[in-house]
Amino acid sequence: MIVCWVIQILGTSHLFAQNLEAIGKERPVKINGGVSVNQIFYAANGIDSRRDPYSYFATGNLNFSLYGWSIPLSFSLSNQNVTFQQPFNQFTLHPTYKWATLHLGFTSMSFSQYTLSGHLFNGIGADLAPSPKWRISAMYGRFLKAVEPDSLSANPILPSFDRYGYGMKIGYGDNKDFVEAILFRAEDEINSISYVPEEEGILPQENLVMGLTAGKAIFERVLLRAEWATSAITRDTRAEEAETQNVLGNMGGLFTARGSSAYYNAYKANITYQAEGYSVGVGYERIDPQYRTLGAYFFNNDLENMTVNAATALFQGKVNIAANVGTQRDNLDDSKISTMRRLVASTNVAVAPSPKLNLVFAYSSFQTFTNIRSQFVDINQLTPFDNLDTLNFTQISQNVSANAMYLLGNNKNRRQTLNMNLTVQNAADRQGGVEQNSGLQFYNINTAYSLSLTPRSLTLSAAFNLNISDGATLDSRTLGPTLSASKQFFDKKFRTTASVSQNESYANGMHTNSILNGRLSGNVSIKKKHNINLGAVVVNRKSRQEGGAKEFTEFTGTLGYSYSF
Repeated sequence: MIVCWVIQILGTSHLFAQNLEAIGKERPVKINGGVSVNQIFYAANGIDSRRDPYSYFATGNLNFSLYGWSIPLSFSLSNQNVTFQQPFNQFTLHPTYKWATLHLGFTSMSFSQYTLSGHLFNGIGADLAPSPKWRISAMYGRFLKAVEPDSLSANPILPSFDRYGYGMKIGYGDNKDFVEAILFRAEDEINSISYVPEEEGILPQENLVMGLTAGKAIFERVLLRAEWATSAITRDTRAEEAETQNVLGNMGGLFTARGSSAYYNAYKANITYQAEGYSVGVGYERIDPQYRTLGAYFFNNDLENMTVNAATALFQGKVNIAANVGTQRDNLDDSKISTMRRLVASTNVAVAPSPKLNLVFAYSSFQTFTNIRSQFVDINQLTPFDNLDTLNFTQISQNVSANAMYLLGNNKNRRQTLNMNLTVQNAADRQGGVEQNSGLQFYNINTAYSLSLTPRSLTLSAAFNLNISDGATLDSRTLGPTLSASKQFFDKKFRTTASVSQNESYANGMHTNSILNGRLSGNVSIKKKHNINLGAVVVNRKSRQEGGAKEFTEFTGTLGYSYSF
C-alpha cells in the first residue's frame, strides 16, 4: 500500500502558483503540516445507545513546498475506516514573472459572467499586465474529456465528446474608466467517440461568444457600468449549413451557421451617483431565454431585473441607512404557460447615538407573483376577462430583525454588556387576492448579559431565549435560560468553559419536552505547537409524548491532541 501511495503522489499533483523571481531568494524546500488524535466516549441511560461507546479518529496533513510549488497530502484513520488522500489529483502550474502569469495544466479562468466563467479546463492560459492600464488574458484547452456511451453498464456514466475551446480578453483603463473586449469559442469533436448518443440527448455543439464591458466616471461623482454579450450556439453540428443575418454567423471560420443554430443576448447596466454622505444607484439586467455559454457550468436565463438602491450617513456617521428595491420577471418571450414576477425590498438602519449604545434594524420583503395561463382556459374562456383572479398566486415573505447592545460599564478591570435581539419572519400565500391557510410566523427573542473581569481572566454570562412558531396546524414554543463561565489559567495557556441550560418545549399549548444540558471544556496550549482539549456534555431529556421514552440521559466525552509544525 505504501508503494501505491508513493506512485500516486509522484504521478498526480496539484502545484500552486510560484514566483520565479523567488528562486535563489527563499529556502528551496519547506515542509509543514500537522496531526491530531481524538477519542470519543459515549454512554446512555434510559434509551438504546445511538453511537458506539468508544471511537477514535486521527487526521494529518503534510505539505511539501519547492519555491512555491506545493504537494499537499492528508490522511485519516479511525476505528470505522482508513483513508489516504492525495487531494489534488490534477496537475496545475502557475509560474509568475513580473507582470506575466501563466496557467498550465488543469485550471480555470473567468472573463465575465456571460462568457467564460470559472469552467475547469486542461490546457494553457495567461494573464498579462504590461502597463498599469493594459490587461490581456488568453486561454486554450480541453473543457470536456471524451466518454464513450455505455448502455450495458448498471450505472452508466453520462457520455460526452472531447470539447476544446479558446478565448481572449483585452482591457484598457483603470477602475473608473475602462473598456474590455471578450471573445470565446468552444466546439465538440464529433469523432472523439464512436457514435452520437442521441437517445441520451448528447449532441455535438459549437459556441461562439462575444462580450463588451465598459465603465465611465462622469464629473467624478457619477459611475456608469455596462456589459453586453451575445452568444451563438449550434445544438447539433451535423445540421445543414444555413444563412443568417446575425453578425456571429458571418465571421468566417469562427462559427458555422447551421439549421440548429440560435443567437441570444445578455445585457447589464447600472449607474451610481456618489456624493458626500450619500449615494443613489439604478440597475438593469436582461438575459434572453435559453441564453447559455459553453464556458460556464450553469446559467440563469429568461429573466429581467430592475433595481434601485440608496445609502446615506447622517449626523456625522452616527446614523447609516441603506435601502434597495427591485423587480424580477421571467417568460420574456411569452413561451411559457406561467409568468413569475418578484418584488424585493430591503432596508438596513444602524444607529450609534453614543459610544455605549448601538442599534441595528433590518427589514426585507420578498413577494413572488405567479400567473398561470392554462391552455384549457385559453380554449374554454368566453371573454379575455374570465378566471383572471383565481389564476394569480402570490407568495409573501417578510423578515424583521432588531439588535440593541448597551455597554453598562467599561474600564481596564471590568466590562459589562447587555444585548437584546429580536427576529420576526412571516410567510403567507394568496390566491386570487384571498389569504390562504398556509402561512407561518416565526419569532425569536434573545437577551444576554455579560460580565468580564480582566484581572481574573474570568467571564460570566446569563441569557434567556424564546422561540415562537405559529403555523396552520402547529403552534410551538421553546424557552429557557443559559448560564456560562469562562476562565483562563497559567498565563492564559489553559482555558476552561462551563455552561448549563434548561429548555422547555410546548406544542399547541401542551408541555412536550424538558431538556437540561450541561457542558464542560478545557484547552491547553504548549509552545504554540501542542494542543490538548477535553470536553464533556451531559443531556437529560424528559418527554411527555405517548410512545416515547419518558426520561433518558446521554453523556459524551472527548479527549484530543494536536501537533502542528
